[in-house]
Amino acid sequence: MGIGTSIFLIAVGAILKFAVTTSVSGVELATVGVILMVVGILGLVISLLFLLQARDRDVVVRDRPVDRRVDPYA
Repeated sequence: MGIGTSIFLIAVGAILKFAVTTSVSGVELATVGVILMVVGILGLVISLLFLLQARDRDVVVRDRPVDRRVDPYA
């Protein structure tokens, strides 16, 4: 789950929790909203942890000797 998906889930959950006043038989929309917000927050935290972990990796770039005697496009 990416950052955008997590923010979308948080937004939809907040709308269901705080803005929707209709009732559906057998489903409590406020509870569904809370569940979506919790899942979105967990996804956002996990995505940010992976992003920070990938940023901390050291990337070593080394020059590679090139044999200029051989023309690969000839």
